[in-house]
Amino acid sequence: MIRVAVVDDEPPARRKLCTLLAREADVEVVGEAGSGPEAVGLLRATRPDLVFLDIQMPGLDGFEVLAELAPSERPQVVFVTAYDQHALRAFEVHAFDYLLKPFAPSRLAGVLERARSPAPAAREGGLEGRLERLLATLGEGRPTTRLLVERENGREILLTLERVDFVRAERNELTFHTRDGVFRRRGTLSELETRLDAERFLRINRSEIVRLDAVAELQPWFHGDYRVVLRGGTVLSWSRRYRARDKDRF
Repeated sequence: MIRVAVVDDEPPARRKLCTLLAREADVEVVGEAGSGPEAVGLLRATRPDLVFLDIQMPGLDGFEVLAELAPSERPQVVFVTAYDQHALRAFEVHAFDYLLKPFAPSRLAGVLERARSPAPAAREGGLEGRLERLLATLGEGRPTTRLLVERENGREILLTLERVDFVRAERNELTFHTRDGVFRRRGTLSELETRLDAERFLRINRSEIVRLDAVAELQPWFHGDYRVVLRGGTVLSWSRRYRARDKDRF
């Protein structure tokens, strides 16, 4: 049996989660809590294997609840919240997983399936895998606003695309150019283009996509091409072929 605690300050959210968990034959809900202080007492008293923990709560937030507990008192944690800006901090405290409200039952089923796995690697996963699952959740029915990318020192971070001036394809790798430096991710420009908000990003040639808000000036050039001057001074080329496709965008 997987012994589970449910912590959320909204009773309807607790009821929904408990209802879904009750359908699982090998899951036992050992208790519920509606505030941070209640959660601390519940987790100390019941010692569950897994806790579904809301982040924004009265008294103590989800992170503060964990800070109150000794390492030996902390179960595996699945953060549950409506606010995706907490994602990176959640994983910094070694969250088992992360559910973004409203979540589909299939997403919860995936979390429980990993919890059932006897292999530590399968149960815990790496930061990259957990963040990719989060990004897939965030992207359901909406354009991508964040991507997992790599810094030049090899460290992986979650990059907000609002920071990106333009993206360039180099073989099977994408480079994301920002005021703070260049970040990398494997992939193709065509695949990325389908995930971006078409109102904010524009493909200007075979190898580059530009964020429209980063554009300072357009200059007519040779053979129907245009020079695209960015606010930071970088100059790109808007080819005739792609300009014909999206000539009314500016």
